[in-house]
Amino acid sequence: MKDKEAKEVANKIFVNIFQKPNPYSLDELLSKFAFDIKLPQKVIDGFTSKVTWAESINPSKFISQKNMELYDKQHGWMQKKKEISSLQDILKAWKKVNYTTTERLYDSENVHKSDTIYRSENVYRCLDCRECKNILFSDGCASSEFILGCQRTGGSNFCIRVDDSGSCINSYNVICSAQISNSFFIQDCKNLEECMFCSHISDKKYCISNMQFEKEEYFDIKKDIISWILNG
Repeated sequence: MKDKEAKEVANKIFVNIFQKPNPYSLDELLSKFAFDIKLPQKVIDGFTSKVTWAESINPSKFISQKNMELYDKQHGWMQKKKEISSLQDILKAWKKVNYTTTERLYDSENVHKSDTIYRSENVYRCLDCRECKNILFSDGCASSEFILGCQRTGGSNFCIRVDDSGSCINSYNVICSAQISNSFFIQDCKNLEECMFCSHISDKKYCISNMQFEKEEYFDIKKDIISWILNG
């Protein structure tokens, strides 16, 4: 998923959550919503000298999965046997082949600037995600669609900054919660719909800061909160 497609996905996410189009560039989305998320980093492919994306920048040499497989097909990774007289001989021989594989994709398609992605489609700058579709700037997520800036979350759709949670939809900034819908700033909650700034409660609707509101007054306040989120 290239930049243009990623922006289109972000726009759909914003419309579902905030009923407003995405006003940010990709760099701004990264800075505002994924600033603390572990994401693939830019490194250089040791065989082509082109940019590739890796989970860790600690290794000294890299090769993309595509180029690793191409080299294996053309030359093979086995080396001719040489006499070994010391540990240094072993390490020297290993150095010739010890490239860290990057952009590892398994049964996935339309993936860009990502690493360790399994059975997913339309992925942009993500790490260690599986069974996902249309996701941006996320780490450790599964079975989710249209998410942005999420971590360790599963079974969720149209969410931004949802961490360690499951079964969330159309929500923003949710932590350690489940079955959350159309809600903002939720922590340690379950089965909430249309709630904001709530913690440690369950089975509620139209609550703000753990206080019960009427539907009409709730939505009046929600409009102001959306403006604050998008303009803050």
